[in-house]
Amino acid sequence: MLLERIYDEDLAQASYFVGCQATGEAIVIDARRDLDDYFAIAARHGMTISAVVETHIHADYLSGTRELAAAARATAYVSGEGGRDWQYGFDAHRLHHGDTITLGNITIEARHTPGHTPEHLVFLVTDGAFSDAPGYMVSGDFVFAGDLGRPDLLGEAAGGVDTRYEGAKQLYRSLNQEFLTLPEHVLVYPGHGSGSACGKALGALPATTVGYERANAWWAKHLENDDEAGFIAELLEGQPDAHAYFGRMKRQNKEGPAVLGPLTALPEVSPEQLRQPLEQNQAILVDTRPHTAVHQGTVPGALNIPAGAKTASFAAWAYDPEHETAPLVLLAENQEHAEQLRRRLMRVGIDEVTAYTTTLTGLPQHRPATVTPAELENFTPAQLLDVRNKTEHAQGHIPGSVQLSAGRVLWHQDQLPAAGPIVTYCQSGVRNSVAANALRRQGHDVRELVGSYAGWADWAQQNSRIS
Repeated sequence: MLLERIYDEDLAQASYFVGCQATGEAIVIDARRDLDDYFAIAARHGMTISAVVETHIHADYLSGTRELAAAARATAYVSGEGGRDWQYGFDAHRLHHGDTITLGNITIEARHTPGHTPEHLVFLVTDGAFSDAPGYMVSGDFVFAGDLGRPDLLGEAAGGVDTRYEGAKQLYRSLNQEFLTLPEHVLVYPGHGSGSACGKALGALPATTVGYERANAWWAKHLENDDEAGFIAELLEGQPDAHAYFGRMKRQNKEGPAVLGPLTALPEVSPEQLRQPLEQNQAILVDTRPHTAVHQGTVPGALNIPAGAKTASFAAWAYDPEHETAPLVLLAENQEHAEQLRRRLMRVGIDEVTAYTTTLTGLPQHRPATVTPAELENFTPAQLLDVRNKTEHAQGHIPGSVQLSAGRVLWHQDQLPAAGPIVTYCQSGVRNSVAANALRRQGHDVRELVGSYAGWADWAQQNSRIS
């Protein structure tokens, strides 16, 4: 049996390639929309992808199940559990509790584990050439290394009402009835790692075991002591802010993401070709440089989505394809770089990328407004906005600031002043630049705090403003 993990550091998301080496058949679990990695693994091992399946209706990225099934001419499988409100809206084979998929010597059994979502499935994998019992679990957002999938995302991001407590109760039952009934040696491969907003304390380990989690995870003591109330309280306390784009992902994944098919190469455009579309709001420039470079000058109305570790996440914070009509033009080093960026954006359902440019020379530019910590002391903004997570804000913030995380601010502009300058900050300035430029594009007067909270804290310490 072959089992490979394909990991996206940006979204902290894992998909899995499971193949039978005897027959050359393979299945991909929780695929993303850019498919090169899956076909590369298949080619390297002489395998054919014959099935694609997902654990649940995802909220943090746009599923590639339909895309990969179409490209590989494979059978798509999705959950049929969860009741009428949690049925997928596209054609695929429905899996129910106890159903199996067979690939040569490998058997994959679906087990219904509601809690994170009502329809959630995990997959027990049996390598029939070696054993007649499951040795592996692909756990999706049910059990992570050191944590559990949060049950409140349906309410936080997808518009659900009073879902968190019922989800927590379901998760408690799923752990008792499914997870803890397995042998301790079963290897667990989770759908996310450290950095995901789908839990609050995810470990960075690529895998764990049933026994290790039973012995060490925070939740195990509650189940051992039959303490459902304590389990629910600890599970729900201190969860990170849910990004607003999760609601869009949940809807699109339930209805069925658009199948893009083969992509044509992005064309390069010159600043001269780009000037008129930008002026007429027929295109939006995505400035992919670090915020420090953007502060030296960028195109008016541009978004700042830095190329790097969090490109997809930042893009989903700053650009809402359901309400923005103008397509994106990427500032990129070359075509290869532009295509890499486009694939990142596809993972969060941003498909409106039409071209790239390699320079801003010749385009109108401005310097985004900033304010230093010293200037802030004698400045009265209409709002001092902390765009960090609520947990960060609770640990320390600038007096008088209001918290609204960068991943939510574009969708909650009703919480911003109708007029007057807004001073924004995060921890170091990166998230702040993403949020500030998105808000400027919406017409807000935004001034970024130089150095953000870390810079202000240093200044305040040096000037005896804090002890």
